[in-house]
Amino acid sequence: METVLNIIGYTLTSVGVVFLFFGALGILRMPDVYNRMQAGTKATTLGAFGTILGVGFINPEWFFKTAIIAAFILISNPISSHALARGSHKIGIKLWQKKDIDHYARAEATLQEQEGDGE
Repeated sequence: METVLNIIGYTLTSVGVVFLFFGALGILRMPDVYNRMQAGTKATTLGAFGTILGVGFINPEWFFKTAIIAAFILISNPISSHALARGSHKIGIKLWQKKDIDHYARAEATLQEQEGDGE
């Protein structure tokens, strides 16, 4: 049974490391802040999740602690990424030049128009 847990643990850890590598590569290669943030958040969330759970399978006495840490990362990474992206947009960091439509600005303008009509 211990060897099966080790195989699962090493597999999860290896997959997590690969996702962390691709997340770092995405941060280096993407053209603007928003794309970098998406690449970094999605890949590193899955990478950290896999790596930490893999350690939990390799050392079963740590599994409960690693599961709590992985759950915290799974919840907090997307929330913090959203807050950073929204803050970046609000202070005026521009989108990539080849990006035609700013959906967030369009939705915000529509919302302001609706609030203005309601008064």
